[in-house]
Amino acid sequence: MSLDTVAEDIRDEARARANDIREEGERRAEEIVADAEADAEEIIAEREREVERTIEREREQTLSSAKLEAKQQRLEARREMLQRVREQVESEIADIDGAKRENLTESLLEATVEEFGEDATVEVYGRADDEELLTELLADYPGYSYAGEYDCLGGLVAESDASRVRVNNTFDSVLESVWDDELKEISARLFDQDTPTP
Repeated sequence: MSLDTVAEDIRDEARARANDIREEGERRAEEIVADAEADAEEIIAEREREVERTIEREREQTLSSAKLEAKQQRLEARREMLQRVREQVESEIADIDGAKRENLTESLLEATVEEFGEDATVEVYGRADDEELLTELLADYPGYSYAGEYDCLGGLVAESDASRVRVNNTFDSVLESVWDDELKEISARLFDQDTPTP
């Protein structure tokens, strides 16, 4: 075998080996590129999912916040409406006059008298506009006297130093009691809710 043949065989073997290495390198490069593309697609998909979750979270937070704000506005509107109704009722109560006012005041005075013992000395306070009415009514009750003005819609406040008893039978106190007892029904009527069954 000649030296040229040996050299040619070595070159052929080197070329074959170089081809194998190049093919292996290309195959490996293709695998790396495919893996990188798959990883990139997974990263992109994960980022898209994160963005969608973030959007959904923000949408839910915005919706929740909007619902809460709407609820607060409804509650505030209801409070304002109830306050207006209360003021209107107070105004109408303050405007009661004549025999109706006299009868209501007399009923409250009778209930007040029951709270004090006989022979009690009781001072009675009332609305300035009701001084004459109260003075007339108190004339039938020995020991009871009109003592001055009390800021109220009507009715009376009575107190006795001897028994340390104070009775508030004003229209205001009656209204407060009725208002508290009937607030659910008042709200139901005002805001078209089902009236709760007692």
